[in-house]
Amino acid sequence: MKKEEIQRKIKFWAYFLIILILFPYVMTVFIHGADMKTKWNQNQNFVKVKQADIKGEEEIIEVPWNEYFTGVLSAEVPVSAEKEFIKAQAVVVRTKLYQINEDARQNGREAVFEEQYLTTKEIEKKQMNAQDDSYYERLIQAEEETKKQVLYYQGTYAYVPFHRSSNGMTRSYQEVTGQEAYPYLTAKECPEDEEAEDELQVRTISYREVQKKCQPFLKAVEEKDADKLYKFSDFKIEAYDSAGYVLQMKIGNTICSGEQFREALSLPSSSFSIKDVKGELQIKTSGNGHGLGMSQWTANQMAKEGKSYREILQYFYEGTEVVEQTME
Repeated sequence: MKKEEIQRKIKFWAYFLIILILFPYVMTVFIHGADMKTKWNQNQNFVKVKQADIKGEEEIIEVPWNEYFTGVLSAEVPVSAEKEFIKAQAVVVRTKLYQINEDARQNGREAVFEEQYLTTKEIEKKQMNAQDDSYYERLIQAEEETKKQVLYYQGTYAYVPFHRSSNGMTRSYQEVTGQEAYPYLTAKECPEDEEAEDELQVRTISYREVQKKCQPFLKAVEEKDADKLYKFSDFKIEAYDSAGYVLQMKIGNTICSGEQFREALSLPSSSFSIKDVKGELQIKTSGNGHGLGMSQWTANQMAKEGKSYREILQYFYEGTEVVEQTME
């Protein structure tokens, strides 16, 4: 009887230890799903991520680094993306995340990432909707084949902006900002972008609505003029950059940048023209995004033509170098 009691106790503690060991894995599978071939293991690094909970309130959670990295990459590349383009984007993503971590470390705090990312379940759904079973595998391969690789410029992480498509040419950072920083962000021809999805868009909006959306920076200049209802003659594009994006425009007595106007009206691009149509302001835009750095559409076309991810990165960030680095 004593022997049986001892055996029961041994079995109980054995089961308890197994459950204790497997509990983290079970919870991860429950939250993130087990349908995809994730690289989860107990020893990998976790990062802190800020996101909105089901009530819309911000919370900070811990996510495995590989899962977060793949999720950010998936949020930024379509299912149809070519492998070499995905690899180029992977280097850009890693560079940006490493820079965020480095900035936090230098300020004596732990990094909290806020980049949009997709969970494994969301990637699975994205793949299933597109009926392309190779998508997740291409993401994983891109991560592994560029492992630890980031872009450096003069011994530090490069600034690596990107956008969906340009208006046919990317922009010069120095011309846009008037600053001498990031000389590798120069204007690059991207004629393929003229065939990009949603490249040309037209939006018509009432002058009252334009004024309402631009009110913050109109008031900042002169409050009495901000309250006046504008008409088409009060709008004037005063300067374009060499790539054809609006640098400066005038609204009444207010001078604003093309990017200010774009952000206020949620326009896809600051490469735009304006005209009056039946008493409303019609805005025709070209391109998607700010136009700086890598055009994802052209990068994908370059990959289709046989260019490697290193060639793609050198085209858009000429003068930078790919180096191997670890995130401390």
